[in-house]
Amino acid sequence: MDYPIITMIVFWPLVGALLLQLIPRDKVNIIRWSTLLITLIGLAMGLPLLSGFKVGQTAMQFAEKAPWIPGIGISYHVGLDGISLPLFMLGLLLVVVTVLASWSIKERVREYFSLLLFLEVGMLGVFAALDFVLFYIFWELVLIPMYFIIGIWGGRNRSYAAVKFFIYTLAGSALMLVGILAIYFTSGLYTFDIVKLMEVGYNHQLATFVFLTFFIGFAVKVPMWPVHTWLPDAYVQAPTGGSIIMAGILSKMGTYAFIRVIIQVLPGEFTRFAPYIAVLAVISIVYAALTAIAQSDLKKLVAYSSVSHLGYIMLGIAAFTQVSLNGAVLQMVNHGLITGMLFLLVGYIYERTQTNEISELGGLSVKIPILGGMFVFAALASLGLPGLSGFVGEILILLGSYSTYGLYTIIAVFGLALTAFYLIRANQYAIFGVPPATMGEFRDVNGREFISILPLILLIVAVGVYPKPFLQYIDPAVNIVLQMIRG
Repeated sequence: MDYPIITMIVFWPLVGALLLQLIPRDKVNIIRWSTLLITLIGLAMGLPLLSGFKVGQTAMQFAEKAPWIPGIGISYHVGLDGISLPLFMLGLLLVVVTVLASWSIKERVREYFSLLLFLEVGMLGVFAALDFVLFYIFWELVLIPMYFIIGIWGGRNRSYAAVKFFIYTLAGSALMLVGILAIYFTSGLYTFDIVKLMEVGYNHQLATFVFLTFFIGFAVKVPMWPVHTWLPDAYVQAPTGGSIIMAGILSKMGTYAFIRVIIQVLPGEFTRFAPYIAVLAVISIVYAALTAIAQSDLKKLVAYSSVSHLGYIMLGIAAFTQVSLNGAVLQMVNHGLITGMLFLLVGYIYERTQTNEISELGGLSVKIPILGGMFVFAALASLGLPGLSGFVGEILILLGSYSTYGLYTIIAVFGLALTAFYLIRANQYAIFGVPPATMGEFRDVNGREFISILPLILLIVAVGVYPKPFLQYIDPAVNIVLQMIRG
């Protein structure tokens, strides 16, 4: 393409956020509709990326590179391949869904949607950045808007959750910066260009130290056990829109970084430590599933379910086979769709019932049959029902991981049984149980809510029934990664 399409898409939300400042604060509906239009335009701008992408091409596509601070090797370098493109498009879609889900925000509406648009800039930038300094700037840009979204519009314990989220993620980011600087000063290339560093790999005697700095920084963002404890508080206390973004996109920044940075820049250290990553992944799967079983709060149950399912993605990455990596990348997209939908539905249910306690819910299949049915659908997708997208990603991960980690894969299958248990039980009590005597009557899904959920349903079914169109982007890119590392 003859125009800088990635730059235009990444920074379009920033332009939109500035335009929102021209709208008076009290014009709440105009602000909401304007934000929706801005995000829809961003999604439309991204569609040519799908049609113009050349499957199987080894180089980064739609690449843009210009000197930024040439004296110290910093450039503005962005581009996409078959691994980053699906996540980039997922971000564009989920932001639109988040705007529709945030219609109930009543206080400081302009500020909320402005922060959401700033957040989109950082998320999209992480998946497109091919320079370490640029990557770090976008990575950090995500932190500040999300801190305020949790701290201002969150639940009763929002201040505690926001501070905990900020401390954990800032500490991880600081370690990542140490690793970036170590690579710069010791690689001998004196460049921050990720593509150049991928081509030669980093094999300095400090490689183990650099690996650990990146590993901790990315593991916090995923999050993996044992650095996951910020997640339940942040997910539960965040407003619905914040939960969708954190589960759907922010966690994928961590898993994506494992592939883009650790595997491709530090292949030797990744191979050495992959078995330990697999152990932590399996612990995350089982521990988070058992913890989800113990939850009485529906939103917290979904939060721990998210940690458990992210463990499967990390297991697929650690196994490092063609099939498992395909499954891991596809499951990143699936997790964003399914877990994002679960948080979206939990938020809509809370707006009606004013509770997330499973014991205080019941009979939602009668009270709100459409929303209740959609929750059942999302739960079935999450537990891996064949024909839905969760099954495809998980089966690819398990099949690809067994040859490398047979025992760990068997334990992971046990985690699927735990997932089925806590999700079916939650549906039994919250959706099909006897409604409490104090429960009133509620309106079912409205047009705006239905439109926000519909694209997620369609994509979950599409990937589950026919994943080939999605894998055709991912598989060649994964193959290129494997060839590069083995070569």
